[in-house]
Amino acid sequence: MHLPSTRGPVSEAVIATVRSGDAAPPPPADLDAEVLLGEDVQLALWVAHELGYRGFDDATPDAERDVDLLRWRHAVEDELEQHLRASTAEAVASAQEQGRDVADRLRSLVDDGPSTPLARHLQRHATREEVLTFLRERSVYHLKESDPHAAALAHLDGPAKVALAELLYDEYGGGRPERLHSHLYAEALEAAGLDAGYGAYVEEVGASTLLSNNVMSLFARQRRLRGALIGHLAAFEATSTDPCRRIAAGIERVGLPDAVAAYFHEHVEADAVHEQVVLGDICGSAVAADPALEDDVLFGAAVCLQVDAAASDVLYAELTATPARAAG
Repeated sequence: MHLPSTRGPVSEAVIATVRSGDAAPPPPADLDAEVLLGEDVQLALWVAHELGYRGFDDATPDAERDVDLLRWRHAVEDELEQHLRASTAEAVASAQEQGRDVADRLRSLVDDGPSTPLARHLQRHATREEVLTFLRERSVYHLKESDPHAAALAHLDGPAKVALAELLYDEYGGGRPERLHSHLYAEALEAAGLDAGYGAYVEEVGASTLLSNNVMSLFARQRRLRGALIGHLAAFEATSTDPCRRIAAGIERVGLPDAVAAYFHEHVEADAVHEQVVLGDICGSAVAADPALEDDVLFGAAVCLQVDAAASDVLYAELTATPARAAG
């Protein structure tokens, strides 16, 4: 994968640092919410995070440990964390008053979380091209599916660690490389006639999708946020089954090959099981071992619900605002 095109002065400076090591990224002071959540900063943060995943073919070899770049990333992450804590505080406080344990409180968060019409639109109304747009948009995450959440393995112990390893074993193909969920998504892209290359469509995605990816990396990169990371995983799994069923139906409705829908059919069954594992066996066990984690578990779940719903709403608005659809 090559470094993406810049989208403003911040991403320009960060990408220049990653490419050559000669330019220092700009100081991240005085980032208001609009700038922090905008395409320029979110792309820059995504690039900084991606150095710790697959990297870039045109990056300088020492980019991942560039001190100035790390200092910039940490400062932006601190700003982003503060914003996310403030924006989810009400939802977290409400969940804390529900149920008998953290699993019950997570379920209440999911039940009370924001809804989005995207999956229903894909199921019933989307054109073939709109479905392809959706597949391209989601490829930024699904081609590295579970990699951010896997970081929690090093930070957990006992039953929670075992349960997470069990879930990840399934996500990573159960010992069969061809069943890797990221590989299944690549096969879906290829069957749809799309580019299955890692990061192939990052140039197309907007700030909301970049943010959805960045919050996972934010939680994964810091041990102190391990509770938020598994909470994010809990909400992600608990909100997957019904949308995947609807998306698979939409894919079949527009006549795409069976291999495209197969990825989503896989998740209808798998994520129904994963939901129970992550709520009780992972989050429940982790909080039982360390009760201080509960607030962050709920925080991570609330962030997932808020950020992913916003990304879905943005994509839905883009899909339904096309001239042809508007005219109809």
